[in-house]
Amino acid sequence: MNTLLSVTWSPSPDIISIGSIHIRYYSILFVSGFIIGYYIFQRFFKREGLPLEILDKLLYVLLGAAVVGARLGHCLFYEPEYYLARPLEILKVWEGGLASHGGAIAILLAMWWFVKKYGKKYRFDFLWIMDRIGIATALAGALIRLGNLMNSEIYGNPTDLPWGFIFTLRGETVPKHPTQLYEALSYLLLFGILMLLYYKVLPRLKRGTLFGLFLIGLFSARFFIEYVKEPQVAFEQGMPLNMGQLLSLPFIIGGLILVFWSVKKGKPAMVEPEPSKNRRSKK
Repeated sequence: MNTLLSVTWSPSPDIISIGSIHIRYYSILFVSGFIIGYYIFQRFFKREGLPLEILDKLLYVLLGAAVVGARLGHCLFYEPEYYLARPLEILKVWEGGLASHGGAIAILLAMWWFVKKYGKKYRFDFLWIMDRIGIATALAGALIRLGNLMNSEIYGNPTDLPWGFIFTLRGETVPKHPTQLYEALSYLLLFGILMLLYYKVLPRLKRGTLFGLFLIGLFSARFFIEYVKEPQVAFEQGMPLNMGQLLSLPFIIGGLILVFWSVKKGKPAMVEPEPSKNRRSKK
């Protein structure tokens, strides 16, 4: 295998390391996704006339759901026997092990609760908020995959392609597919498309269309990139589809159904304007 054209990848995962204190690129990129998403939502709320006072609550709910869901997803989907026998190990998030599918499920449940609590008062429903969550999540997903790259983790099979990475920190000696970059670029492209649709054609869209496109785009990219990704756990070897692909299929199918339904029966994508308090009632 030719390694002359490959990239030798060996950066430290730590930005700063002082004694037992480690600040990693992954942590900074993970949190940055939520911070940038907060400012993206500010623009959404201002454009559609929603109060900014609930944004802090939304950020905390999303962050908590993403971390808890992604951690439980990894423990229960990929290594259930190990973690169910050692439940306290589930709490050790800093040791790594987060699954995007678990995070996605937790965010769906958290947003259902958030809409039940605040939606009626502020005139939005589940599909309205998920349309916008999908946009911000696509960008956050790209940043998280860059964090995986800095950790030299979740990479692909051996490759002869000139952009193969040799992940020396993991003891690799041959180039591997940088699947972290494949996913990051796919999610960044998806983010650009969704943002373009939001700003250019939102008045003509139906509620649920953007979220459906997000599900189709993100999990289709994940599904196909898994073909060149190394198995994350031993039981995936020899399977026609790995766990990441099996978990992606319901999201892709759900996205297709949602787009079809929203185009046929969905409400307008923009939030309904607040009735004027000064409007006189008809006699």
